[in-house]
Amino acid sequence: MMNLVRAAINGVRNEILSTSQSLFGGSSEALQSGSISTPSGKTVTANSSLASSVVFDCVRKNAQVIGGMPVKFFEKDSKGKEIEVNDGSLYGVLAESPNADQTAQEFWEGMSTQISLKGNAFAEKIYLGKELIGLQPLFGVQPMRTKGRSGFKYGVYDRGKWEVLPKDKVFHMRGFGAGDGLGMSTVAYGAVSIGAGLAADETASSIFSNAMMAAGVLSGDQVLNPEQRAQLQKMLIDFTGSSKAGKTLVLEAGLKWSAMQLNPEDAQLLETRRFSVEDICRWFGTPPVIVGHFAQGQTVWGTGVETILQYWLTLGINPLASRVEQRILKDLVSPEKRRRSIYRFDRDVFMQMDAKARAEFVSKMATSGTMTANERRERLGMQKHPDPSADRLFAQTAMAPLETLGENAK
Repeated sequence: MMNLVRAAINGVRNEILSTSQSLFGGSSEALQSGSISTPSGKTVTANSSLASSVVFDCVRKNAQVIGGMPVKFFEKDSKGKEIEVNDGSLYGVLAESPNADQTAQEFWEGMSTQISLKGNAFAEKIYLGKELIGLQPLFGVQPMRTKGRSGFKYGVYDRGKWEVLPKDKVFHMRGFGAGDGLGMSTVAYGAVSIGAGLAADETASSIFSNAMMAAGVLSGDQVLNPEQRAQLQKMLIDFTGSSKAGKTLVLEAGLKWSAMQLNPEDAQLLETRRFSVEDICRWFGTPPVIVGHFAQGQTVWGTGVETILQYWLTLGINPLASRVEQRILKDLVSPEKRRRSIYRFDRDVFMQMDAKARAEFVSKMATSGTMTANERRERLGMQKHPDPSADRLFAQTAMAPLETLGENAK
């Protein structure tokens, strides 16, 4: 009886431990990948690379921006004008609830993370009849080229069984690639840089564990017996560790301390770690400022940083967003609807301005006849005004309607 109870307790304990590892720092099933040995001695995988704060923050920032941009649906009328139509089952899948477990932001963050690290992201298309009603993320997928190289079929383990899905059942998002239909893995190509960064972090941690004290030797004129050596060793251990930093070591009997190791500044460890941050950011297309790394003398204020942020949104985020938008049209929208359907991320969400800049922008849009009063109010998060003139365009000339311009000259 006691054996049964003990076995049950052990089973519960193992279950708790396995769950805790999964929730609090264990390997993610979504990021399982091959391992790559590097000259630094570190083995790099998609999972292990996230131990680098730089990799983690680059991936997180890119994913959060993509996931935080609302998806909008437009249809073109007979004149080619785009009309926002935020309804329909596909809009609900892309912008509200892709599946039973995830919100739209969680789904797009996950897909973006997969692309950033592994170059490809996969989701199974869930249909009710011919209508797409969901997208369920797939992990551990093996793309396999079909005969005639006309596309891919996808092998995946589902509930312990190997299953091959046709291309019309899989939503396959690709990152930057060489034109072979597959995205290129940042972790695979940047493994040397990531491994060097992990090794530098490990080295720095080792030095900090010794309270940043330089290693050295004790020398003296007297010969110590084994008991005296043991006592001296015990005394040195009491002064080792970050919690002992700053204590004064008293040496007796003519003992002298001679440092034998260079400090981190002299060994250029800090410079190496600084370069590692910039190098890893380069692989992910993320400016170091975005992950909180500033060059010497650089501040977090001013037009310089604002320009860097604009650069990141333009050359880093926008290409990824455009790639997703085009893949949505190609894989999720029927051919007969593609030319008049547009699914677009609302990039304006992240183009925030201060109160002064916002007022100047709205004023210029009004006086140039570019935006109506209601369009400006919507941009500011205000409700539309019921006055019919709020939907008309005005020019700077006495703020008159556009159709009346020139009447005074007649």
